[in-house]
Amino acid sequence: MPLLTGLEILAAARAGGYGVGAFNTNNMEITQAILEAAEETRSPVLLALSEGAIKYGKRQLVDMVIHEAKRATVPVAVHLDHGSSYESCMQCIEWGFSSVMIDKSHEDEATNTRETKRVVEAAHAVGVTVEAEIGRLGGIEEHVVVSEEEAILTKPDEAERFMQATGADYLAVAIGTSHGANKGKGRPFIDHQRIQEIAARIPNPLVMHGASGVPNALVERFRASGGELQYASGIHDEDVQKAIEQGIAKINTDTDLRLAFTTRVREVLRQKPGEFDPRKILGPARDEMKEVVRKRLELFKSVGKA
Repeated sequence: MPLLTGLEILAAARAGGYGVGAFNTNNMEITQAILEAAEETRSPVLLALSEGAIKYGKRQLVDMVIHEAKRATVPVAVHLDHGSSYESCMQCIEWGFSSVMIDKSHEDEATNTRETKRVVEAAHAVGVTVEAEIGRLGGIEEHVVVSEEEAILTKPDEAERFMQATGADYLAVAIGTSHGANKGKGRPFIDHQRIQEIAARIPNPLVMHGASGVPNALVERFRASGGELQYASGIHDEDVQKAIEQGIAKINTDTDLRLAFTTRVREVLRQKPGEFDPRKILGPARDEMKEVVRKRLELFKSVGKA
């Protein structure tokens, strides 16, 4: 079926009180895992490509992801994650993306507003919808590093002003999450009151970045198979579900897929040191990621919403 825009998928999610998974992909196996889980659970999804993924996989990766997305029988949008510039967003739109994110959240509000509006005007002219961000998450993103000390949570009044000025379609908010495998000590604090206040001012779908769960069982398997991960802490399921009830419609997941992929590859190679057939190494990794995606879709309550 044709690609849907991000707004078509996410507006339905916010209205329906469920979340949609935006899963980052970097290769064929990850793409297959996401789409197979979505098909089997009848869930809408966003296939997200970062600038780093595009640099790694080049145009071949982009073409493959779009081709597979169009073959799906569930609603799918192909989304640019953390686009760093107007030029990057325009390139992806030219290639066939149906959703782009322009992330100027590390700039001052005036610059963020101006550059976001510029992307929105161009994207809307060709039927593509736009994610923007205001506030800053802790952790590591593709092109900007933000320490915990510098992280600034999204202010409701600024968010409202920003969305009115830019015309963006959905908004990534900083509410306590962070990128990477270590999201804080113990249970990361999620500012649910802040989500409610922002949602009360903004009818648009809200986006939760840095939302991976980093399951303890998967972390322990990673370590047992020879991996080194000193600190690992994810967002609790209860916090994700509560955030969805409060207005979060798009939940980004990347770390969990990376962890599942690498863990299973390590296990196969340790269990079968003589194995050198890539299909017998990457196939189990694909299955592991598919199960992670399935569990996430169940958590988001998007099963059967396609």
